[in-house]
Amino acid sequence: MSSGTLRRRLHHGDVDGGTYDRYETSRFDSLNEPLLGYGDYDYNRHAEEQALLGILDDERNKVRLHWSLLFSSVIAQWAQWLGTQNGANGNLPPVLLSPLQDALRQLWRLSYPDRKLPSLKSEVWKEMGWQGSDPSTDFRGGGFISLENLIFFAKTYPEAFQNLLHKRDGKRSEWEYPFAVAGINVSFMLVQMLDLQSGNPSTLAGHRFLELLREDEMAFDNLFCIAFKLLDAQWLAKRASYMEFNDVLKSTRSQLEREMALEDVSTVRDLPAYNLLRR
Repeated sequence: MSSGTLRRRLHHGDVDGGTYDRYETSRFDSLNEPLLGYGDYDYNRHAEEQALLGILDDERNKVRLHWSLLFSSVIAQWAQWLGTQNGANGNLPPVLLSPLQDALRQLWRLSYPDRKLPSLKSEVWKEMGWQGSDPSTDFRGGGFISLENLIFFAKTYPEAFQNLLHKRDGKRSEWEYPFAVAGINVSFMLVQMLDLQSGNPSTLAGHRFLELLREDEMAFDNLFCIAFKLLDAQWLAKRASYMEFNDVLKSTRSQLEREMALEDVSTVRDLPAYNLLRR
């Protein structure tokens, strides 16, 4: 897989998995705002969060509120960016859900092989860590590549995937991060870290990634699996709780950047964190 093919994957089905326009990389040069929810909250959203948290007595409602706000930030930024790519009026492409729905069904079967496939609108999807009963809405501003990454993880490293999905490793927090939403954030973090939205990466990690891609056409998918396991290891080491997810994501990115800068790394499997997938 060439770097051009990978960049096209990043925008494959960007809105609800339904559009497959292949944009030229030069059109993404203006993208300079964070794609993820790991940056600092803006003051208005932070104030809203604090006000809502103040009136909620039930801790579970606090958890759901936090993740809703965090994920809404990711969605809003991607939706705004996609609007600029589709004309000054901000109109988004038509919504066609079939490819996304098929991928969601595949992910469910890989995740829960012994369970009945639920309808595409069911409260059961929340068990996987989606925001609501209709997981397709979680991709309204995100890239279809996130779902492809999760499917690749489940197929290629099934034991590591299952351990992560069911949070089997270590002493877990009372309030855990939602698996699926965390996976989407990991994908977006990698796109940002590797500078893949530009035609010519300017970061060291971006340049090193292109070298890795020459040796392994699935380098991005493999790197996603490593990053997700590394995030969970950081989560456990820091004994983090849901309000600290952004900090854990930042430290995960920093660790990956350090490892990719090592001179003896010529393939993804040379990264020290790759060993996490074999435990």
